[in-house]
Amino acid sequence: MGQLALQRLPPVASLPRRPPSLPPPSLASPSIPSASRRPLRHGFYVARAMSSHIVGYPRIGPKRELKFALESFWDGKTSVEELQNVAANLRKSIWKHMADAGIKYIPSNTFSYYDQMLDTTAMLGAVPPRYGWEGGEIGFDNYFSMARGNAAVPAMEMTKWFDTNYHFIVPELGPDVKFSYASHKAVVEFKEAKALGIDTVPVLIGPMTYLLLSKRAKGVEKSFCLLSLIDKILPIYKEVLADLKSAGARWIQFDEPILVMDLDTSQLQAFSDAYSHMELSLAGLNVLIATYFADVPAEAYKTLTSLKCVTGFGFDLVRGLETLDLIKVNFPRGKLLFAGVVDGRNIWANDLFASLKTLQTLEDIVGKEKVVVSTSCSLLHTAVDLVNEMKLDKELKSWLAFAAQKVIEVNALAKSFSGVKDETLFASNSMRQASRRSSPRVTNASVQQAVAEVKKSDHRRSTEVSVRLQAQQKKLNLPTLPTTTIGSFPQTADLRRIRREFKAKKISENEYVQAIKEEIAKVVKLQEELGIDVLVHGEAERNDMVEFFGEQLSGFAFTSNGWVQSYGSRGVKPPIIYGDVTRPKAMTVFWSSMAQKMTQRPMKGMLTGPVTILNWSFVRNDQPRHETCFQIALAIKDEVQELERAGVSVIQIDEAALREGLPLRKSEQEFYLDWAVHAFRITNCGVQDTTQIHTHMCYSNFNDIIHSIINMDADVITIENSRSDEKLLSVFHEGVKYGAGIGPGVYDIHSPRIPSAEEIADRINKMLAVLDSKVLWVNPDCGLKTRKYSEVKSALSNMVAAAKLIRSQLNKP
Repeated sequence: MGQLALQRLPPVASLPRRPPSLPPPSLASPSIPSASRRPLRHGFYVARAMSSHIVGYPRIGPKRELKFALESFWDGKTSVEELQNVAANLRKSIWKHMADAGIKYIPSNTFSYYDQMLDTTAMLGAVPPRYGWEGGEIGFDNYFSMARGNAAVPAMEMTKWFDTNYHFIVPELGPDVKFSYASHKAVVEFKEAKALGIDTVPVLIGPMTYLLLSKRAKGVEKSFCLLSLIDKILPIYKEVLADLKSAGARWIQFDEPILVMDLDTSQLQAFSDAYSHMELSLAGLNVLIATYFADVPAEAYKTLTSLKCVTGFGFDLVRGLETLDLIKVNFPRGKLLFAGVVDGRNIWANDLFASLKTLQTLEDIVGKEKVVVSTSCSLLHTAVDLVNEMKLDKELKSWLAFAAQKVIEVNALAKSFSGVKDETLFASNSMRQASRRSSPRVTNASVQQAVAEVKKSDHRRSTEVSVRLQAQQKKLNLPTLPTTTIGSFPQTADLRRIRREFKAKKISENEYVQAIKEEIAKVVKLQEELGIDVLVHGEAERNDMVEFFGEQLSGFAFTSNGWVQSYGSRGVKPPIIYGDVTRPKAMTVFWSSMAQKMTQRPMKGMLTGPVTILNWSFVRNDQPRHETCFQIALAIKDEVQELERAGVSVIQIDEAALREGLPLRKSEQEFYLDWAVHAFRITNCGVQDTTQIHTHMCYSNFNDIIHSIINMDADVITIENSRSDEKLLSVFHEGVKYGAGIGPGVYDIHSPRIPSAEEIADRINKMLAVLDSKVLWVNPDCGLKTRKYSEVKSALSNMVAAAKLIRSQLNKP
């Protein structure tokens, strides 16, 4: 297929500046100069493009351009216009890539400066009163205050997007919210693409997903039903639809992933009613409702496919194979089926022959002309472009496909399905699939045997946690309400430079070790000065809590630019687990031992747990996930035992992502929790009673898995609490007994805001209302890697002061 000729945007420097007299900037991009406008060639797309579709695309940029633009803007180094120009150029390159590849249904409004749920909150004008918004188009000040907080007020809660590592900003709703059409971003971006000659499908978070992922605002009665707000938000959706139709939109995509959850009859009825109420507004538009991340339950499938106003239905056919059975039994005549056969959540090259076979099965059911080849979900959850990877070896690289390559795969499948098969491409794909299956680097017989043996025991420690805590207290002699931090300390520019120079062999190993040793000494001294009771070494030697370990384990590979957005400007570079996992040598003992020798106080050995390493990696798809997890657990167990032998008495095994991997369907959750908890216990089942095992979890809803958390049998758990408005504490109000040590976070580390000692003391008192002072720890929500030292010193100083204040009150006769 030939290249699509698109008129280029002018260079960033020549884009028009906003005169000082104009109103404050909104989330919308700068207007496109009229010289670049030209009529859409709709016939071109219909004639040239096959039936292909992309649910969504990464917005961070192939080299994290959005991250650097955002952080520069937040630091006051660049202007609003410069940020908007970077964003506009990213959107243009994304749309152009899809158009050039031949994609027919190209999404717009999937770009976000922070989060798509926050964008929907802005669209609906659902700004919590504490941010002082007075109406009108929502600008960056209010938008970023909701996302990050400011000096006066905290940020909104952040939690995981279904079972991914992406975080969204949780809407705060109640009966008094006055909804209004307050962000025209969806329309502006549609027009922006149109001015480039690209006809797009605007994407909106559907009203049901938005409401059911929201929470009741503080002070709202528990009995308040969030779905009762549906009649208040639908008028805003109707206004958006009217604007999109006026702008020339012919399609609209509603993302309704909530349909893969276990919804009850009343919720499904509300879903059906909502789209029926929008039917008149949807007239004149082709409507796609996209679901993803899992199977759609039978009742939800029936409700969804009964909607008359919908043109097409999108299904994840990678993680939702049972949905295929529902389609075979009954799919509405005349509707389009958007078949998500290209995996949007992993980086393995698609097996084109297997996908084509699935498409041919669908053809027999709905007809060739009604099948649209699509991704299983948004490509937001995978890395951007394999072309930028120089670090991976040729063989491994041939097994992979990032977002840019997945767009090509979608189009190749669509062309082949329509009868224009690229035989050379399919033959190459077949050879690459065979290469991966037969490669000796993938399997290790001794590892497979060790995992088989692991399944014969439940790996519980031999004594009860209450007995262990007594033994540990004798050894550690900690005060009531001991203070600690979660692990990482700020990663300064100098620190990152040192690691880069060492990797590039610009400095010697001795110079590197000396520099890291000095950084650790600084962190230890600071904690001692602040009065922290159990110290950490700050993780100066680590680039990432998963990558650091994966680099030292066999079976892992690493990219140079395989970044995936976690939230806002924060990205992660997930390792690729391609083969069986072993630990060739010690990974942390050198640094932890060094740090312990710098202080008389307990120093935590810091490890990342097997479930988190698994869930924060791109995992091999040729064996069950739990098999890979047990392999990692055995490797971490070796490290735990070596830390203990080196004299480290407190060992933290982070399981930040345990909740994240929980299947979306209740029927599948017990099996996952059984093997995930088992994997954690494998890591530490052999330590002495006097060795204190900590774990940490963050930014998820833990209340529904609290009994599995207890079953992990850790001595102390630190857990995110403050940003989620102390939701965790409610489970203890409801009578759950927790006998181990527990440290619900007392302040949010993802906001630059510094809480006062009084505010933290108030949080501790709320915890003491439901938790015994003998088991309560005082700590931040999460690690301090992303904060500045000025923020960390002030916040930790206030945290220690609060702990001492409450401690003194408890010790009064």
